[in-house]
Amino acid sequence: MNETLSLLSTRRSVAPAALREPGPDAGQIETLLRLASRVPDHGKLAPWRFIIFAGEARDAAGEIIARAFSQMEPEAPQTRIDAERKRLSMAPLVVAVVSRALKHPKIPVWEQELSAGAVCMNLLVAATAMGFDASWLTQWYSYDRGVMSRFGLAEDEKLAGFIHIGTGEARPEDRPRPALEDIVTRFGEGETGR
Repeated sequence: MNETLSLLSTRRSVAPAALREPGPDAGQIETLLRLASRVPDHGKLAPWRFIIFAGEARDAAGEIIARAFSQMEPEAPQTRIDAERKRLSMAPLVVAVVSRALKHPKIPVWEQELSAGAVCMNLLVAATAMGFDASWLTQWYSYDRGVMSRFGLAEDEKLAGFIHIGTGEARPEDRPRPALEDIVTRFGEGETGR
């Protein structure tokens, strides 16, 4: 098996709480973002962009999340608010992939959104190939317009995902994967034309 196939067959998501330093340095971040951008992009629209959360900016973002959570759940215990505050500060680096898909005369919004998803996956694979561990998450605040606005998203932009990157404390065991016979059909065999 070649190196790429081996990487794809062993890549695992590592939870942000298990990610530590070292994270990518400035040069590695630039490389990761360049590689993440090499995705199918019908019409060369680049219907996505990045927001980097690193250093103290992660704590500032956490304050925004904690405040929004406190307003949404005024009866929440302080321990839960503190947990929300740490959402983006566990991993050394968090990259938000923003979908900026817009109506286009030739390229459906859905294709543009899929391109943003491909960026997220490329970023995960590139981080793994670089020797880091990573996880692709959303969470409730990814859908909270107030939080997204404070993070700099325009009203017509959506969060495709937060990619948490660092060095994992330990490699998690692989999870069960779907059996191919449960997810694959062949056109022309059995019932068709439903």
